[in-house]
Amino acid sequence: MAEQKPEKIKYIIDVIRCEDHMIEVNGWGYALYSGTENGQPDIRPLYWTVSDGKGRTIEVTASRKYRADALRTITDQPCDTEVGFQIIWKSTDSLRYEICFSDQNRAEKQKYILNIRDLELIQREETLHFEGISEMLRHMNRTMLGDDFHFLLRRGPREYYRLLKKRCARKTAPEYKKWRKRHSPSAVELERQRNNDFLFRPKISIVVPVYRTPKKYLNELIASVRRQTYAEWQLCLADGSGPEDGGKTAALLKKWEKKDARIRVKILPENLGIAGNTNEAMAMADGDYVALADHDDLLSPDALYEIAAALQTDAPEILYSDEDKVSMDSKIYFEPNFKPDFSMDYLCSVNYICHLFVFRRDFFDRFGGFRTEYDGAQDHDLILRYTEQAERIRHIPKILYHWRSHLKSTAENPESKLYAFDNGAKAVEAHWKRAGIPATVTRTEFYGIYRTAYHWDRQPRVSILVPNKDHAEDLKRCIDSVEQKSTYRNFEWIVIENNSTEPETFSLYKELEKRENVRIVTYQGGFNYSRINNFGVSYADGGYLLFLNNDTELISPDSLSEMVSVCMRPEVGAVGAKLLYPDSSIQHAGVIVGFGGIAGHAFAGQPGEFPGYCGRIASVQDYSAVTAACMMTSREEFLSVGGFTEQLEVAFNDIDFCLKLREKKKHIIYDPYVVFYHYESKSRGAEDSPEKLKRFRGEVEYFEKNWKDILENGDPFYNPNLSLHRPDFTLSS
Repeated sequence: MAEQKPEKIKYIIDVIRCEDHMIEVNGWGYALYSGTENGQPDIRPLYWTVSDGKGRTIEVTASRKYRADALRTITDQPCDTEVGFQIIWKSTDSLRYEICFSDQNRAEKQKYILNIRDLELIQREETLHFEGISEMLRHMNRTMLGDDFHFLLRRGPREYYRLLKKRCARKTAPEYKKWRKRHSPSAVELERQRNNDFLFRPKISIVVPVYRTPKKYLNELIASVRRQTYAEWQLCLADGSGPEDGGKTAALLKKWEKKDARIRVKILPENLGIAGNTNEAMAMADGDYVALADHDDLLSPDALYEIAAALQTDAPEILYSDEDKVSMDSKIYFEPNFKPDFSMDYLCSVNYICHLFVFRRDFFDRFGGFRTEYDGAQDHDLILRYTEQAERIRHIPKILYHWRSHLKSTAENPESKLYAFDNGAKAVEAHWKRAGIPATVTRTEFYGIYRTAYHWDRQPRVSILVPNKDHAEDLKRCIDSVEQKSTYRNFEWIVIENNSTEPETFSLYKELEKRENVRIVTYQGGFNYSRINNFGVSYADGGYLLFLNNDTELISPDSLSEMVSVCMRPEVGAVGAKLLYPDSSIQHAGVIVGFGGIAGHAFAGQPGEFPGYCGRIASVQDYSAVTAACMMTSREEFLSVGGFTEQLEVAFNDIDFCLKLREKKKHIIYDPYVVFYHYESKSRGAEDSPEKLKRFRGEVEYFEKNWKDILENGDPFYNPNLSLHRPDFTLSS
C-alpha cells in the first residue's frame, strides 16, 4: 500500500548564523496529513538534505525541538510533534547552498536557497554607521551598489527595505563597549556593596521557569545570581523539561539546590508552558519582593543591590531597570535599552519594561499570576495588571539585566510569533476594559507595537486656533488640508490676525469668512505667541482647543479624531503630533527637557517612517512636553493653568504650559498617528536682532528659574545615560 501523501508541507526560517566557518539554520516546519492521529491533528516533522552550489550533498548535524509557539500557529488542538529544527554544517568554498525540506517519503518537497553573499551583505551592516538615507548615499560606492542591486533581485523589495532600515539605524555596539567599561561597577565598588548594611534588607525571590535549557546557559544564569553583591535572595526554579530530556535538566538543578540553600527547585511532571511553569516557581517564593528572569539570561552583579537600595525610600511596589543583550557566548554586550520612567501609554504601545521587573510578593496573591491565554505576551499582561494597581513605580536607570540574543541574526521571521503579538494586543485591550475605556487594540506594521482605537459615544467640538501674520498661501494650505482630508468634522477655525500688511492676506480672510465655521479675530499689539493664543481662546466655542501653526499641513486624515480620542481620557492634559519636514524627516516627535540646555525636539532629522530608538517614534507615550505647533488640550485644562504664560512671548511657552499641566498630575501624550507637515517658523524670521536676543535671554532665565528641578534632575521621560547634545537617543559621553 502506497504511503499517504501530505496535504502540504511548510517551513519557516527563524535565524541563520555564519560564524567560525560554520553555518547554522534554525526554524520550524511540518508536514500536514489529512485525518487525525490518536485524536490529534496529523502533523509530522520535516526531513531535510543540504547541498552546495554544485549539487554535492553536505553532511550536517541536526536536531529537532518542541516548539509550542510554532504549534499554536498550526492548530488549537494538543500536539507534541517536534516541529522545530536546528541544522549545522561546515561551510565550503561554495557561495550557494540548497536546503530541501520534505516529508519522510519525499513525496512533497520545498527548497530554500541560502546565498552566502546575502549573509555577508547583511552581516556587513554591523560595521556601517550611517544615520540616514542621505548620508548613506554619500558613501555608496560601485561595489555596494552592485551588491545592493543583486540583493534586491534575489530577495525582493521588502527584504531590501528592511536592509536599508538596518543600515541607516545608528549602531551603538562599539560605543556601548566603551560606555560599559566606564560605567560598570569596579571591583572596589562591588566589594563596597557586599559590605553595605542596609537598614531595610528585604528578601528578593528570583523566579525562573525552566524548559530544556542548555547546560551552559543555565549554569551561567545561576552563577550570575550567586555573584550578587546583595545576599538576601532566593532563587526559585520550576523545571518543565519532562522526562524527554532524560532528566538532565532536573539533575543539574538538584545539584545546584544541594550546593546553595538559597536555591529552591521544583521538578514538574510535564511542561505547563512558560506561564504555568513560572506560576509554579512563584508558588515557592517567600521573599518580600519577586524578580522575574528567563532561564538563559544573566543578572548584572549589582542588580539586587540596586533594587535593595531603591527600596530604602518610598517603598516602591514595583521597580524596573534598563537592560541590554548579550551574545550566545556571553562575550559581547550590545543594544542597550535605556528606558524612560513609567508611562502607561508607552506600555500600552509596546512592552518596553520587560526586564528587570520586580514587584511586591503580595501582588501575585492579590492580582493573580501569569495567564496561559496570553502565552507569548504573558509578561506584558502581568505587567499591565500589576502597574494598574501600583501607586509607587520606580525606574532604575541602570543596566541590571542581560537578555541573551544572537548577535548576527540574519533571517529572523517575526511571522512565526504572530500569536504572541496577537496576545499582546489582547492584553492591552483587556487593560483598557479594566480601566473602563471603550477601545480596541490592533497590531501595527512594526512587530510588538500596538495601536489603540477609542470608541467614545460623542464627538465634541474642536476649536482650531491659528495665529497668522501674512503668508496667505501657507494659511490657505493649512486650512484646506484639514477641510479636505480630515475625517473628523466637528470643528471651527479661529484665525487670529496679527499685524498683517499684504493685500493677499485680507483677500483670503474675506473668502474664509464666507464659511460658517471660520472666524477671523484681530489681536492688536506686537507678536506675543502666548498672549495671541490666550486672546484667541476667548472666542472659541469648542470644548477642546487645537493650537496649530499656519505653516502646517495635514497628512493623516484621522489626526483630529485621534487627538480628540486621546484627549478625552480624563488623565490626559495635552496631546501632540508627529511633525515632519517637507522631506518627510522628523521635525517633532516629543520634547525632551534638557536638550541643548533648555529643551529640544526628540528624533529631529530622523527618517519619519522609522520606528526610532526602542520604537519611540512609532509609539504613543508620555513626554514632559510637546510643541504647540500642533497641540490639543481641553478648554477646561487650558483655563485651569491660566493658559500660556504671557511673560514667555516666543520661546518655551508651550513647554511651560505642558509642565504646568504635569504639576497637576496630567499626562502629556505624543501620538505618532497624528501626522502633519511643519514648514517651521517661516513667518517670524531668525532670532538675530539685539531686541530678540535680549527677549530670548529673558525667556531662558524665566524657564531656568521656574523649572529648576526638571533641568537639574533630568527629564523623567528620557534617560540620564543618553546624550543631551543629540536628538537621536545616542549614548551620553
